[in-house]
Amino acid sequence: MRIAIDAMGGDLAPKEIVAGVLAAASQYSDAELILVGHEAQIRSCLSSELPVNVRIVHAEDRILADDEPVRAVRRKKDASMVVAARLVKEGQAEAMISAGNTGALMAAGLLIIGRIPGIERPALAPMLPTMDGAGVLALDLGANMDAAPEHLLQYAVMGSIYRSKVDGMEKPRVGLLNVGTEAMKGNEVSKAAYALIEQAPIHFVGNVEARDVFARNCDVLVCDGFVGNVMLKTMEGTASTIFGALKQEFTRTTFTKLAAAVLKPGLSRFKKKLDYTEHGAAPLLGINGLCLKSHGSSDANAIKNGVRQAIHALKNNLVGSIAAEISGK
Repeated sequence: MRIAIDAMGGDLAPKEIVAGVLAAASQYSDAELILVGHEAQIRSCLSSELPVNVRIVHAEDRILADDEPVRAVRRKKDASMVVAARLVKEGQAEAMISAGNTGALMAAGLLIIGRIPGIERPALAPMLPTMDGAGVLALDLGANMDAAPEHLLQYAVMGSIYRSKVDGMEKPRVGLLNVGTEAMKGNEVSKAAYALIEQAPIHFVGNVEARDVFARNCDVLVCDGFVGNVMLKTMEGTASTIFGALKQEFTRTTFTKLAAAVLKPGLSRFKKKLDYTEHGAAPLLGINGLCLKSHGSSDANAIKNGVRQAIHALKNNLVGSIAAEISGK
């Protein structure tokens, strides 16, 4: 297994990216990890020689967070993200991971690697945290702002395959995000999507509401990228506000500081459940090669978990399974 990692993408690149890859290399000796980026900058992050299963592919340029995605992919031919995508396209790597510009990764996936035949629009599918720790795979959460009912149907099928192949779920429950649980709730797109998904060969549990996601009322949550991204940012903001408020209260007096010391183990476990770094990366499902998007502020732990995720998906032939299901073979 050969996995290309964009060493220059993300807020903490290249230091945290390199550290995460080195941690993964020691844990997954059967995988070849390819650090793609400016070689001198990558080597400046090293304290010793590279492990035998890690190598560097030099890329002179990088795509920045504020670059226009399609223009950057087309013009920056020697950017680390573009080079990593090209390695996948040319068969020199089976997967790629980047914490860089999400729109650019989407463009690189479409323009360089290409879509799985039959997939109209790929979907970004991060794992949302749940109280039981199993998570909910949600798609699409930002790749496409608008979606037709047929796109939501494909998201449902791809999400079901992911949870079955990668997470080992025998019969993953698929839900459609809506404003109510009744079948005829929502706008015209969601109503039409409901009718289509209901006929698909998956375990569809109907409409679900956002307030129940943390309780894992489904294993796969289907929505368009606009609604999904708003939901994701709301969840992130809520979690940040809660922990900020708790910290403020627990440091107010000597008594509350003592109480915080007693509660710290439980609060740490709760915070870990809501920590995106534990899930690693979000697959861009529908691309004809494994493509994973790590959070922009990913640290070494997030990158290491992204590599773990990629290895597991490759071992379970995720892309091939989606292609076979979509083509009907």
